Amino acid sequence: MNQEVTVLIVDDHPLLRHGLHDVIARNPRFKIVGEAPDGEAALQQMACLKPQIAILDIDMPRLNGLETIRAVRQLPFPVKVVILTMYNEEDMFNAAMDLGAKAYVLKENAANDILAALEKVDRGESFMSASLLEAGKRRSDRVRELLLSRPQIESLTPAERRILKLVGEDYTSKEIASRLNLSVRTVENHRQHICDKLKLHGTHSLLKFAFDNSAYL
Repeated sequence: MNQEVTVLIVDDHPLLRHGLHDVIARNPRFKIVGEAPDGEAALQQMACLKPQIAILDIDMPRLNGLETIRAVRQLPFPVKVVILTMYNEEDMFNAAMDLGAKAYVLKENAANDILAALEKVDRGESFMSASLLEAGKRRSDRVRELLLSRPQIESLTPAERRILKLVGEDYTSKEIASRLNLSVRTVENHRQHICDKLKLHGTHSLLKFAFDNSAYL
C-alpha cells in the first residue's frame, strides 16, 4: 500500500480552499493536514506540520506565493510547491518555476488538474495546465540550448549549482555564505571552481553568465 502524501492548502479564499479539499479527498493517497489563508500563516503551519506538498496561491495578503516559495527554500526539510493561480502570463509562470515550484495550475482548471498535479509532483515530475504547455516547451528548449552551449554545467557539484543560482539572484559572496552557513572564503573558492569549469574569464564574467541564465540553472 502506498504511503500517504501530506498536503497543505494555502489560499485566501475559503470557498476555494474547501473546494480543493473536496477534490483532493477523492484520492485517499493524499492527506490534507492543514489550510492557511496567507503566506505567513502557511510558513507557521509548515514548521509544525511538515507537509510534503504545499499548494500556494500567488496572489495572497501578507506574503504572496512567490515570497512564500523563497521562504520555503530556507526550511530545514523539503516541501514541494504546487502553484495555484489565475495568472497565465509566461513571465509569472517562469518566475514561479525559477524559484522551484514543481507545478503550475490555473484556477480555471483546478478541479480537473489538481489531482494530476499532485500525483506528478509526488513522483518527482513537473506539471502545468494545458494552456501553459507552449511556455513550458520554450523553457525546456532554452535549458537544452544552455546545456548544448555550456555542457560543463553538468560537471558542477550540487553546492556549485546552488551558489551559481544565488549569484544569478544578485546575492554577494557574504550573503551567500550567510544563507548556506559557509565561510566567505569557501564561497569564493566555489566561485573560482565554477569559473574554471565553465571557462569563464574576467572580473564580471561569472556574474554576467549567472544573470543571463539564472532562469535556467
